Formats: sequence, C-alpha cells, structure tokens
Amino acid sequence: MPPLTEPPPPVFIDKPFAATVRDALEIVRLGHAAKTPFFSSSSLRFVPDVQSLKNSHSLGGILGAFTYGPAPTEPHHPDLVWYGIHSVEMLFTLMGPGCVSVSRTHTPGGDIVTGLWKDGRTGTVRAIRDGNRAYGAVAFGNKAVEAKVPVNASGYRDLLVEVMKFFRTGVPPVPIEETLEIMAFMEAADLSKAKGGAPVALKELMQDGASKATGSNLIKEIK
Repeated sequence: MPPLTEPPPPVFIDKPFAATVRDALEIVRLGHAAKTPFFSSSSLRFVPDVQSLKNSHSLGGILGAFTYGPAPTEPHHPDLVWYGIHSVEMLFTLMGPGCVSVSRTHTPGGDIVTGLWKDGRTGTVRAIRDGNRAYGAVAFGNKAVEAKVPVNASGYRDLLVEVMKFFRTGVPPVPIEETLEIMAFMEAADLSKAKGGAPVALKELMQDGASKATGSNLIKEIK
C-alpha cells in the first residue's frame, strides 16, 4: 500500500479529554507524532452566557471568578473529571490559563476548589452534590462585578459551531496547553483532598505526569 499523502483529519475529543494528566499527555504525544490537529472542550465554554461574561467591557478586566455546577462522582473517574469538568471549564474560560496551585475543601454534599494564578488572581469552583444543581458564574472585575445566575447550559449548538470551524481550518479554538492545565487543575484537586486541603502545585504534577507518560521532554515539545 502506498503511503498516505493527505494530512490526517482534525479530531474533536468530547469532554473529558482524559481521566489523568498522564493519559492526557500521552494523547498529546500521539497526536503530535501523527501531525493530527485536535482539541477538547466542554460545551459550557461556548454558551452565550459564559462568552458574554468573558467579553464584557464593563468589567474592565477580570480579577477573579467563581463558577458552580453539579459534580456527582463515580468510582471509575477522578471526582471533578466525571461531571465537574463543566464548572472547571467555565472558570478557565473566564480566568484564562496560568493557574499554579490548587486547594480543595471537601464535604459529602459539595466541594470548594480554589486555584491561585501566577499573577495573584484567584478562581474558585463550587462542585455541587446536594441541593439545587444549576450552573452559574460570577466575574469580579476592575470596574464591576457581573453574574450569570443561572447559566443557560442547555445548548450544544455553540460548541458544534466551533467544532465545524475547526474541521474546516484545522485551527483548534482551545489551545492544548490550556486543556492540559484544566486536567492538572482537576487532578490537583483530588490530591489536595487526599492531603486534607493542602495546596498542590500544578507544575510538579505536570512534570510527574510527563515523566511517567513518555519522558520529561514532552512538556517542552508542546510549548
């Protein structure tokens, strides 16, 4: 059989991208080795309520954010990866990448997960198991505080629009570095829970995942 001459088609990976940082890094390695464009995202990133909050001029820049939503757990998935990914994705949509550490307060009915960003900002997710399980988001700005409570999370169309654009252009709307940071945020939350709420550094977790997956050079390769 002659070698393929056409480039591989783009691939969309629905949330969650993976269950662990190690697995996520291995997917990145394989995708780059095959020269396959890919991206992953929750649909909540692109819903109008979240996008309008992200792009609000009246905020004068986002200093911090608070998001919340349902987060039931399953034994076969890390806690937030199973369903809390939606609230985490909303948080990163508003805050952008740059989280350096995560701490978590755990109760049976819900969790508070707080990330510290390298510029000193903080972003928090409330992962809900008891009570009303609506989605919501609050952005704290230089000039104003704005909220979308509840967030209308019923639409999948806006994500599909981005997927179709990606299929045509091969340009992912979400950088893989941000998706890996989201994965690290969620895994760090589990480690913080195991450590009684102590902060967990994302850098150490990423380096450990890379060394276990495919070697320490992987993080350098994706930057």
